[in-house]
Amino acid sequence: QLQASGGGLVQAGGSVELSCAASGRTFTHMAWFRQAPGEERDFVTAIRWTTGTAFYADSVKGRFISSREKANNTGYLQMNRLKPEDSAVYYCAAKTYSSGTWYDLVNYNYWGQGTLVTVSS
Repeated sequence: QLQASGGGLVQAGGSVELSCAASGRTFTHMAWFRQAPGEERDFVTAIRWTTGTAFYADSVKGRFISSREKANNTGYLQMNRLKPEDSAVYYCAAKTYSSGTWYDLVNYNYWGQGTLVTVSS
């Protein structure tokens, strides 16, 4: 199971941190996807759990930081210099299979409940 927390209302240019606590499973990658109203669910970032190597969508590169704490099996998404277009429901996801790409949501077999981030202009 994945339990996401954080989010809320933040002004443009501000920061917010999301967390995703995982239990009961080992996984290869944890990722964050986001979905704005009427839009598809898009890849934001993924982190390889063993090494901590993170990958980012171009739209968030340089602003968002993905990290993880292996001891408590929790992933974090630090979002900085937020823009109104970052407003969305953010979902954490875990990928337990070694095959499949880290940026494609179809390869993630466990999902958190989603947390809303609203960035006001």
